[in-house]
Amino acid sequence: MSSRPSSVRDIVRNPEWLAHRYDPGHDAVHFRQLSRSGRKDIPFFTDEHLGAAPQLVLRRADVMEQAPAAAPLHFLFHSAYCCSTLLVSAFDIVGVATGLKEPVLLNDLIGWRHRGAKGRDVAQLLDDSLTLLARPFNAGEAVIVKPSNIVNPLIPAIMAMRPNARAVLLHAPLDAYLASIARKGMWGRIWVRDLFVKLIREGMLTTLGIPSDDYLGLTDIQVAAAGWLAQQAQFHMLVKQLGPRVATLDSERLVAMPRDSMRAMGSLMDLGLTTDMIDVAVSGPVFAKDAKSGQDFKPGSRAQAARQGMEIHADEIEKVSQWTRMVASNAAIPLTLERSLLG
Repeated sequence: MSSRPSSVRDIVRNPEWLAHRYDPGHDAVHFRQLSRSGRKDIPFFTDEHLGAAPQLVLRRADVMEQAPAAAPLHFLFHSAYCCSTLLVSAFDIVGVATGLKEPVLLNDLIGWRHRGAKGRDVAQLLDDSLTLLARPFNAGEAVIVKPSNIVNPLIPAIMAMRPNARAVLLHAPLDAYLASIARKGMWGRIWVRDLFVKLIREGMLTTLGIPSDDYLGLTDIQVAAAGWLAQQAQFHMLVKQLGPRVATLDSERLVAMPRDSMRAMGSLMDLGLTTDMIDVAVSGPVFAKDAKSGQDFKPGSRAQAARQGMEIHADEIEKVSQWTRMVASNAAIPLTLERSLLG
C-alpha cells in the first residue's frame, strides 16, 4: 500500500483511494485506501468489509477541483441475488476495466434524498459522485460500477448524466429468486421487507395495483415477489426508454453461458475483450467461488442448492408464483424482459 498522500491532489489522482462515503453535514467526501488486489477478496465496498483500511475526509469542493478527467463509465444494475457480484468481479481485468462492487457513496446519496435533500443538490452530488467513481487503476481502462439495487431509482438520472454509458440489467427469474430468498431464512425475509419499504418510498409499488391496505397481509415471500415485480417493471420501462444503451440478462443464462455473457457484455460496453481474456476469467477463481462468502463451488453445488430450496419451499413458492403472475398480468408487466444480452 502506498504511503500517506501529502495533498488533496495526491488522493484524488490515486485510484487506490476509493471515494467511499458522503457527509452532507460537512459537505465532505470520505476516502478509503485499498489496493486493487485487496479489493478482489471482498464482496462489497462497505465499512464492514473495508475493515481497517486507511481513511481520509476532504471537503467536496476541494476534491472536485482536483478531479481528473473521467474514464469511460458503465453499469451493472441488478435486482439482487442474481450473480451480479460475480459478474462485475469477472470484468475487473487489468488493462480492460476496473470493477466497483456496491460503492456506498451512491447509497449515501439515496439516504440523503430520503431525508429531504433538494433535487438540485442531489443531482450535483450524483454528478460529482460519478466523476469520482470513474477513476480506473490503469490508463485506458473503463470503470464498471455495480451499485446496490437500492440505487436503482436513480438509473434514469445516471444514464442521462452519462450519455456514453452502457448498462446491463441483471436479474434472477422469478421462481429462482423466490427460492433464493426462502432458503436464506429469517435474514432473507428481513431483507426483502426492508427493500419493500424503500420501494414504497420511491413510489415503485403503485404500478402493481396492490392496495396499500393489503401490504401488512402479504407473506414474506409475497413481499419478495412484489419487490421483484416492481424492479421488473422498472427494467421493462428502462429498456423502452434507453434502447440499445442497455441489455437484459438473467442469472440462469449467465451461469449456463458465462463466456457468451462476458463476450456480449464486453461488446455492449466496447471493452475490447479478447477470447483469451474471457477464457482466463471464466476458468479462474471468480467463477469457482461464491462471490459473497468466498467458499469454493463444487461442480453442480449451485444447482443443487437451488433444487433443495425449491423442494423445501415448493408449496409456498408455487402459490406465490401463481399470485405474482396474476398481478403481473393485471399490471401488464412482462415476466421475461426484452432486449436480451444474449439475443
